[in-house]
Amino acid sequence: MILAIDIGNTNIVIGCIDENKTYFVERLRTDSSKTALEYALDLKNVLELYGITREDLNGSIVASVVPPVSTTIRQAMEKVTGQKPLMVGPGVRTGLNIKVDNPASVGADLIVAAVAAVRDYPAPLIIIDMGTATTMTVVDRNGNYIGGVIIPGLQVALDSLVNRAAQLTKISLDVPSQVIGRNTLNCMQSGSLYGTAAMIDGMIDRMEAELGETATVVATGGLARFVMPLCNHQIQMDDGLLLKGLWIIYQKNQ
Repeated sequence: MILAIDIGNTNIVIGCIDENKTYFVERLRTDSSKTALEYALDLKNVLELYGITREDLNGSIVASVVPPVSTTIRQAMEKVTGQKPLMVGPGVRTGLNIKVDNPASVGADLIVAAVAAVRDYPAPLIIIDMGTATTMTVVDRNGNYIGGVIIPGLQVALDSLVNRAAQLTKISLDVPSQVIGRNTLNCMQSGSLYGTAAMIDGMIDRMEAELGETATVVATGGLARFVMPLCNHQIQMDDGLLLKGLWIIYQKNQ
């Protein structure tokens, strides 16, 4: 079993995984002001919650798109596990053929998710990750990472709307009973949720048109559960996609 961590701009995804199963998936708030000790205590508490001890862990791996937090988390993981974690980055074997203009610029989280999706689902693939940003990554029928899109995230867009409109307030992400809202709250909920779903459906249509064939669509990320059920396309939810990708990469580098 290994400790696998993916550091995102909003959340840090934490889990323990081996070749047979994912034991848990939890999220902590990404906070650049925290010290390594504070994060170590957070990690220790999460592991204890699931009855996992240092002796149960054979190693650890971390991927990050937040450089200021990367070193802090690495130090925290060393305190908790007693071992230096593998950092996903240049020089780490992934087994993924990345065919974009600058492969080194591709986010570690996108690579990790694609590695898992290529193993577990038939290509071509469209991989949706809904976090601070909504990313849609495309893998062609030969398993090559060929690019994608980056879209302002659902919560980011909603927060921006509230901050710039004096008469609009923060709302919960509850799905309204109908698309046509009858009050301000329902209008905002419908626009945010059904609007995002319609955008994703439209992007899938355009991507499949460029590919020239139907793709398998897989979704992950903290906000995906709100939107994917509203989409017209068949989309498979996989909350453990990033952790599975980290496990695969860890194994390739042993």
